[in-house]
Amino acid sequence: MRPQVEAFLDEDTETFSYVVYDQAGGTAAIIDPVLDFDSKSGRTSSEGAQRLVDFVVANGLTLEWVLETHAHADHLSAAPFIRSQLGGSIAIGEHIRQVQGIFREVFNLEKEFLPDGSDFDRLFADGDRFRVGQLDARVIHTPGHTPADVSYLIGDALFVGDTLFMPDVGTARCDFPGGDAATLFRSTRRLLELPDATRMFMCHDYPDGRREHRCETSVGEQKRSNLHVHAGATEQEFVGWRTERDATLPMPRLILPSIQVNIRAGHMPPPEDNGVTYLKIPVNKL
Repeated sequence: MRPQVEAFLDEDTETFSYVVYDQAGGTAAIIDPVLDFDSKSGRTSSEGAQRLVDFVVANGLTLEWVLETHAHADHLSAAPFIRSQLGGSIAIGEHIRQVQGIFREVFNLEKEFLPDGSDFDRLFADGDRFRVGQLDARVIHTPGHTPADVSYLIGDALFVGDTLFMPDVGTARCDFPGGDAATLFRSTRRLLELPDATRMFMCHDYPDGRREHRCETSVGEQKRSNLHVHAGATEQEFVGWRTERDATLPMPRLILPSIQVNIRAGHMPPPEDNGVTYLKIPVNKL
């Protein structure tokens, strides 16, 4: 059975979220949902995520999974809101524990926060298999952007998170704590070994005004045309280029609020004694 895929673009962060399902009236997974966040006021909104909820309800779907490809640095996860509306289990790769450990120190988080992955309902290992209704799914560990990135192969549809971008954009940065360009190159090689006809869905697209946003390509198109990791690219060339490029990039606009929420599966830090929740800004740390 071929998965049905509905894409939703959050224009503020240029993030694509997906509803993947087997058939109308069947079973679904939601991938990388976005919580609206106004950094000027510190206010959140579920308006964007509500579009995914409405689609699931309108198509009579039962939500089985909320799948995170990694702990995103450019948007806050709406996974808890999605689960509160539709049910389902929040899942991520098991190496999230390493990312939690790194950022527990960066943000000097409360001693009760344990880097054990227990904020999530399910931690996936490389090669784990699961089902979305009648669809077979497999987890592929694709580190490099962060240590915890995973891609989800659901039927013939591959959701790559921030590992790869559209061919004319290339690949994700590797200069976050725990990132590594050589590791990312090897991860892309794992994905490009899949059949050429495999549909590939991006988490982000940055067309810079050259074209409309696109969310879908294929393994074959990436092998032929990806700016950084096409079939003829070498690891040495990629590492040199990626390292030089990353040294020029500013930090993502929402990295500080996003990371400390997303390592908690989208939950906010516990409120302080006045009942207010605060997000920390480490000074001169990143």
